[in-house]
Amino acid sequence: MEEKTKKLLKKLNSLKKDTLMNEMFIKFIFLSPKIDFLIAKMPISYKILQPFGYLHGGATVAFAESVGSSLSFMNIKEQENEKVFNIEISANHVRSIKKGMLFAKAKIFHKGKTLHVIQITVFNEKNNIISFCKMTNIIIKKKRK
Repeated sequence: MEEKTKKLLKKLNSLKKDTLMNEMFIKFIFLSPKIDFLIAKMPISYKILQPFGYLHGGATVAFAESVGSSLSFMNIKEQENEKVFNIEISANHVRSIKKGMLFAKAKIFHKGKTLHVIQITVFNEKNNIISFCKMTNIIIKKKRK
């Protein structure tokens, strides 16, 4: 991995402090050199299961949104003066899971000045797909004082 992407991954992982991402033990593990896809991992714990013992769909979506929004953040030009907000996310859960490690690969499909469209695939250690997600993020410039 290039030194630039290592630094960006370190920055992403440092931004998780005191957030839902930190509570869910999400860790960013790979960023492509072109910054067009990002991979993260998350352990499945009892805290993110639904009452029947399977991974909660909402936890899966929160994981996908975290990775997709982070990829958008890495793709904005003025990170100090612009913010990323998710405005739409959809998920198709295709397989259930009870334990293990989840991975999410976010890929940017449209990178406009104000909108990004991201596809996120959530999968397990055996590379079995758990969920497909698509999200749209809006980029908002901070108002200057």
